[in-house]
Amino acid sequence: MIYITGDTHGDIGFFKSPALKKLTEDDTLIICGDFGFLWDGSDKEKKALEALKKKKYTICFLDGAHENYDMLSAYKPYRFKGGNANKIADNIFRLLRGEIFTFEKKTFFCMGGGESEDAYMRTEGESWWKEEMPSSEELLNGAKNLKDAEYKVDYVLTYEAPALAKDFIRLHSHKEMHLTPLNTYLQELMKSVEYEHWFFGSLHMDLNISKKMTAVFNEVIKL
Repeated sequence: MIYITGDTHGDIGFFKSPALKKLTEDDTLIICGDFGFLWDGSDKEKKALEALKKKKYTICFLDGAHENYDMLSAYKPYRFKGGNANKIADNIFRLLRGEIFTFEKKTFFCMGGGESEDAYMRTEGESWWKEEMPSSEELLNGAKNLKDAEYKVDYVLTYEAPALAKDFIRLHSHKEMHLTPLNTYLQELMKSVEYEHWFFGSLHMDLNISKKMTAVFNEVIKL
């Protein structure tokens, strides 16, 4: 089975939850950004990553805004489930931006990356990387792959939300929502792509935006 969840931020405690203990070697968990287990290379982080390598199930993640892109870029592209990925371990994969993957005969369009709202408080190359935002090449790659798929996939997985979702949250929660060009790009995808459901992370909330769109954080959603 395929399971979807939100930002894990390097928290090994999340993987001790009852929802994940039942997963087997036939299952895949996909994290919608801010994986966080490749951040500072500390002994604690290495120990946590080793613990994840021992999990029976496959762990896939989209990159988010809070990732160490120097560490991620050390991994070479790896062909996985029909798309380009980075193989972190035998059971851990980063799903690269703009790629389409096939899990259990279902197609997943993935677009990681997003903007850190607290970038002004961070240090470039230590706690912030300009690569957090998708490049024009990555956005074009996504558009090309969607065109090749005749603008039809089963699921859309992103770190950031489309602009419409942020507007919905702002109107219903009165929270301030910062819109970026990436939110607008994702909004344009909504107009042209046929999909069954869209999941995104980044906003640290579990909320159904509509029948076809869900913000995910702590929940583990079975497809």
